[in-house]
Amino acid sequence: MQRAVSMVSRLGLRLQALPLALGRPLSCTQDVLRRTPLYDFHLAHGGKMVAFAGWSLPVQYRDSHVDSHLHTRQHCSLFDVSHMLQTKIFGSDRVKMMESLVVGDIAELKPNQGTLSLFTNEAGGILDDLIVTNTSEGHLYVVSNAGCREKDLTLMQDKVRELQNIGGDVGLEVMDNALLALQGPTAAQVLQAGVADDLRKLPFMTSAVMEVFGVSGCRVTRCGYTGEDGVEISVPAAEAVRLATALLENPEVKLAGLAARDSLRLEAGLCLYGNDIDEHTTPVEGSLSWTLGAVTSGCPSPCLKKNVAMGYVPYEHSRPGTPLLVEVRRKQQVAVVSKMPFVPTNYYTLK
Repeated sequence: MQRAVSMVSRLGLRLQALPLALGRPLSCTQDVLRRTPLYDFHLAHGGKMVAFAGWSLPVQYRDSHVDSHLHTRQHCSLFDVSHMLQTKIFGSDRVKMMESLVVGDIAELKPNQGTLSLFTNEAGGILDDLIVTNTSEGHLYVVSNAGCREKDLTLMQDKVRELQNIGGDVGLEVMDNALLALQGPTAAQVLQAGVADDLRKLPFMTSAVMEVFGVSGCRVTRCGYTGEDGVEISVPAAEAVRLATALLENPEVKLAGLAARDSLRLEAGLCLYGNDIDEHTTPVEGSLSWTLGAVTSGCPSPCLKKNVAMGYVPYEHSRPGTPLLVEVRRKQQVAVVSKMPFVPTNYYTLK
């Protein structure tokens, strides 16, 4: 059996800061890419746009990747994650429908509580990772990966039709909202200035619908992909620029792109679908229950000033402290198996 491990190496090992899976420069010959409601906003703020999962997204802005990364750890950053697939599952059989597809106990979620879960195939391989929230408005709110959009939609729509054909009460709606992630230790302080709700009562993996800086109908979820405290805000597409502009008025907030998002999630020990987990990975192997010899993600850690990586090794070599040889650009480098996360997470929980 292979097991997911994390590795630390000396700085002499030059791992590519942005994996090829994360983005490539735009060219005039490539297929037409989707644009988020913030596309022009990104260009106006110096965003360097790249192709990612069929979308044109900023890899970074005027600040360097490392500066954006460190600003997120010390203050807070605003990320456009509108490429993520947002869906609503409604009807009295919505929980039955979702539990037939994912790993996790959706029926036990309290109102407005969410959980990280997985779509799996018949062999137990991971089709995608996703967040499912049991909203108090009578539907499930599901956020899944842009790169898996078509197969996720097909999976859910097929199951909806199957249940409907036998008299089930379930339906699916694809949302066209934008999705903004405000991440970092001062994110709640920044957001609190624009909402009436007391964010101290909104712990990690819970959500609420509220007005945010004058924009009504926003779903604010205490979660993120950086290991820091923060929120993801599902906002009507027509109001996305207005909300982003309001958030940026606070000097604590800076824009950040895909490069910082990737290094932040790697430091936090969070998997990237398509790199660290896929249809050939089971939840146990991927440590997503969270655990070949292959490096799946790696980059220099701006916080640790060391190179860090995730990968798979035979179980007998997975104990923390085990020395390994890692081949990088045809050269062998010494690495050591480490516990994850590399940088402690700072999720907000009720005291």
